[in-house]
Amino acid sequence: MRAVYVEQFGPPEALRVQDADPPSPAPGQVVVAVEVAGVVFGDVLVRSGRYPSPLPYVPGLEVGGRVVRTGRGTDPSLRGKRVAATTSGMHGGYAELAVADAGGVFEVPDGLPLKEAVPVFQAGAVAAGMMTAIRVGPEDTVLVTAAAGRIGSLLVQMCRQAGARQVIAAAGSPEKLAAASLDGADALIDYTDPDWAGKVTAATGGRGADVVFDAVGGAVREQALLAARPTAGRIAVYGATSGDAAIDSLTVGRLGLSVVGALGIAFSRPEAEQRGHARHALQLAAAGELRPRIHATYPLERAADAHTALEQRATIGAVLLTP
Repeated sequence: MRAVYVEQFGPPEALRVQDADPPSPAPGQVVVAVEVAGVVFGDVLVRSGRYPSPLPYVPGLEVGGRVVRTGRGTDPSLRGKRVAATTSGMHGGYAELAVADAGGVFEVPDGLPLKEAVPVFQAGAVAAGMMTAIRVGPEDTVLVTAAAGRIGSLLVQMCRQAGARQVIAAAGSPEKLAAASLDGADALIDYTDPDWAGKVTAATGGRGADVVFDAVGGAVREQALLAARPTAGRIAVYGATSGDAAIDSLTVGRLGLSVVGALGIAFSRPEAEQRGHARHALQLAAAGELRPRIHATYPLERAADAHTALEQRATIGAVLLTP
């Protein structure tokens, strides 16, 4: 089979297609014939050496395809099923065949294309878990930075569906803001504007955002803190695509804000709860009530181009690979 390997950490060109032996499932595992693989920012971090992994390795956390083999102790009825799955050890998805633990395998509802199932099952579960962790309710005004991203897009939609009082989308280009508008955002803020926090405050009638979801960090996070509701704002941190994960504790203390590691809380929830969130996201997508946004689909040979697009923050929605 063909797979994309990283033999040395470095730029996107470190991703190279090679021939590899087909994998065999261990007990409790399945082998998926990959039709679609997700490309996430975590893959970029590991490949660049910012989050080291043993070398060599095949990147790829999320895949969609059909189960072609099952290991001992795994439900044999999974063979032939269309599934979305998280790969075993969080690696191995950029390949024609990938191994997944049975607990990370989800049947895809009839009628839902795999290219839509892959970007929604895990990202949707994460978004739902973070919303539970931060307790988004009907009385809340919610600000989502990186609102056109893979998870940000789903957060905008899910907060809207949860009945939030107001959903404000912040992004860095007119194209990304237009996408967030289609996802149901009530207000659109360009975070390249030096005073964009003031515009959030104005959009909320001077109140500020009750809940802020931030995956950017750096200067965007600094402004997002200022856009939060003083003494009551809740900041949900789930990434730092800018490369700067710092949080200004002086601003947090002065404004009386609460900072929550929402991503860690979501991942620490019981497995049954996380699986329930993933299944629900797939069902919503199949019903047309949750729309995963897809930026581009690349062949395996262009995995480097996929990583470059993510690094340059030029994407609107999910990035996919096809073997």
